[in-house]
Amino acid sequence: MSKHGKKPAWIDEFVAFAVKGNAMALAVGTIIGAGFGTITKSLTDDVIMPIVAIFMGGIDFSELKITLPRLFGGPVDEAGNVIANTLNYGNFLAAVINFLILALVVFWLVRILNKLTTAQKKKEEEAVPPPAPPAPSAEETLLTEIRDILKQKN
Repeated sequence: MSKHGKKPAWIDEFVAFAVKGNAMALAVGTIIGAGFGTITKSLTDDVIMPIVAIFMGGIDFSELKITLPRLFGGPVDEAGNVIANTLNYGNFLAAVINFLILALVVFWLVRILNKLTTAQKKKEEEAVPPPAPPAPSAEETLLTEIRDILKQKN
């Protein structure tokens, strides 16, 4: 509330934005997208990567890494051993495969939705009969009658 007791106009505008249309669709899309991301990650990690590992000689992608040298010692674990500096490219490959699966599924969903909406629009267009031609105005009717009379006289 402002000092005059009135609610600022932008509050009503914000509420209309947040409750209607874009903001709600964005929120729903984000929630569904997060759940779908979890499903595709599980599909990649638990189904696809083990099958790929069979063809790669049983290698677990999470174990694919390159150990990099440490120039100045580095952090140590509880036993006093220097923690290895690794480049975990296997995890990256799994993430890329996960992304490709997600992108492919989203592509197919959008493609299917586009076909459905196109088909629905065609049905709606076919269902609506063309409008009847408008009735002639009084002047047109009078001119038509005059024309017909002149044709009969000739």
